[in-house]
Amino acid sequence: MSAAVLEASPASARTPRGLVRTVLRLHRGALWIWLAFVTATAGFLLWLLGPGAEPAQRKLAVYGYAGLLMADSPATEFSDLFYYPDTLITVASFAIALFAGGPLIARELESGTAQLAWTQSVSPARWLATALAVPAAFIVLGTTLLTVLYQQLWSTHSDLLIAGIAPRSLYFSLGPATVAAPLLGLALGALIGLTARRTLPALAFSGFAYFLVYAFRGNHWPFQGRYQQPELSSRSRAITSAGTEIRDPGCYVDKACLAKHDVVRFTREYLPSPDYWPRQLLETGVLLALTGVAVALAFGILRRRAATG
Repeated sequence: MSAAVLEASPASARTPRGLVRTVLRLHRGALWIWLAFVTATAGFLLWLLGPGAEPAQRKLAVYGYAGLLMADSPATEFSDLFYYPDTLITVASFAIALFAGGPLIARELESGTAQLAWTQSVSPARWLATALAVPAAFIVLGTTLLTVLYQQLWSTHSDLLIAGIAPRSLYFSLGPATVAAPLLGLALGALIGLTARRTLPALAFSGFAYFLVYAFRGNHWPFQGRYQQPELSSRSRAITSAGTEIRDPGCYVDKACLAKHDVVRFTREYLPSPDYWPRQLLETGVLLALTGVAVALAFGILRRRAATG
């Protein structure tokens, strides 16, 4: 099928625009899957921003942080759901690495589609550049949208999260590094695909390589540091009927205590960390630098392969 696509449009493949169209046609299935993933995840984030948070928000307003810890509190379920998009984005990064190592690169070399393109006035370098640039554009657009929505969700409803290491991990994982990570997966997958030149080995090695990257990011500064302390600082306040903000008196569900302190509602927030942007920018820089190295090595391997026939 891949060869048939190129054979059917030899003239168009000679132009940059025609080569882009060819890549889109060859991998339109993966493109539709990516668009469906971004749409579904964005819809889930919007639901969490709106109606999904309302029951937990009411508990917080009436009982304060104690309301979030009740055994039957909807906040417990909301707190769990809050982290699902982060898991989905991580899984998508693995899938991108597998796609790049398998169908995007190794399968085209294994089936001879890439070599066919090179005989139609498409240089190997231009073929690889287009094969990487097209999915990279969709990856950047999709992950940027999801990161912006996730940041908005954090700004609006992070007060509903149960305290612990999980909010801190999520806080440091949302930012430009969220966009850079799947780009590294794309570059690593392409490098491994060019090295293995066979689909199944490329899939296996690409998944393992990105797993190592993910594990390293989770345990070393300045990366996400899932297992590092301390927790994010939070501040809980009670609001009196006069609109005065006081410290949370710790009444929990004791209505007499609430009446004694004239508390009508509660607020809570996670305080920003001063090392968020230094860590995010440094992590993003490291990930982009590694991406550049992987891309440069991929082009070097391709150049040697083309030179030896």
